[in-house]
Amino acid sequence: MHFLAEGLDTMTSGDFQTVLADLAVESWRFANEYRRLVSRMDANEQTRFIGKLNYFARRVESCLAQADLKLVDLKGQSYDMGMAADVLNLDEYSPGDELVIEQMLEPPIIGPSGIVRTGKALVKRAGCK
Repeated sequence: MHFLAEGLDTMTSGDFQTVLADLAVESWRFANEYRRLVSRMDANEQTRFIGKLNYFARRVESCLAQADLKLVDLKGQSYDMGMAADVLNLDEYSPGDELVIEQMLEPPIIGPSGIVRTGKALVKRAGCK
């Protein structure tokens, strides 16, 4: 794994946070896909695999916390123009519509100085199922 260490000595803390944020987002995507697969298993198998998934998620959060980063899930929150997520379907709605985050495609990663990586989301009208 020596190739991974190459360049680490020249990375700034901002570069390191960006790389860690990218890895965290990919881990989040993997965990969501894994959760979908596990939901298709019978109940006995689900328990074992969900436990492994929960452990993985806690480890990712712990590693992010050590770097002073936090993965934020905005799902279900009222949409605000200043949110740390780009909304991909915003053009489907009028400016006066009350919107909520329906689905996170990528979570934002927040650091001590603000947004390290902007998330991606889909919205829906508030009150719609």
